Amino acid sequence: MTEYYFDSESFSKIDFTKTTLKKGEYESCTFANCNFENVHASNIQFIDCQFMDCNFSNAQLKNTAFKEVDFLRCKMIGLKMHECDPFLLAVNFKDCLLNFSSFYQLKLPKTHFVSCQLESVDFTETDLKMASFDDSDLKNAIFDKTNLEKANFRTSINVYMEPENNFLKGALFSKENVLGLLVKYGVVIE
Repeated sequence: MTEYYFDSESFSKIDFTKTTLKKGEYESCTFANCNFENVHASNIQFIDCQFMDCNFSNAQLKNTAFKEVDFLRCKMIGLKMHECDPFLLAVNFKDCLLNFSSFYQLKLPKTHFVSCQLESVDFTETDLKMASFDDSDLKNAIFDKTNLEKANFRTSINVYMEPENNFLKGALFSKENVLGLLVKYGVVIE
């Protein structure tokens, strides 16, 4: 199979459900208003790329590499990010819809989730040391044996987790969302 190399190219309004996404390496490329829904994007490398207003819902990402990649206003429902190539994985999300996605066991220190919907996202055993969840909704997100040392939840909402099952040293919470750490105890705070 031929491998392609794209450098500093822009892709706009392409529906990859109808147009083949070429296997290879995309470096410093920009994707705007593209549709990757249910697309097999496996074994592709994205390096220093930016995705804006794209739909990645249920895309197949087995061994896909995301190295220094930013997602802005993207719909990414049901992604199995844990199937991505973990080598040098570095992503950031802003205004993205990531509901029902999985980041199971990934190493994502310093990752930024800004103004994102993270409903029912699985962060089990994920390394999110120094990650930021600014203005993000974490309704029913799963944190179990997750490294959240120095993670920032100060402006997050719907933060619920069991402190004894996660690593929280130095994590930042607001007075309002720290109550989500006590839910399992049935404590009433007025």
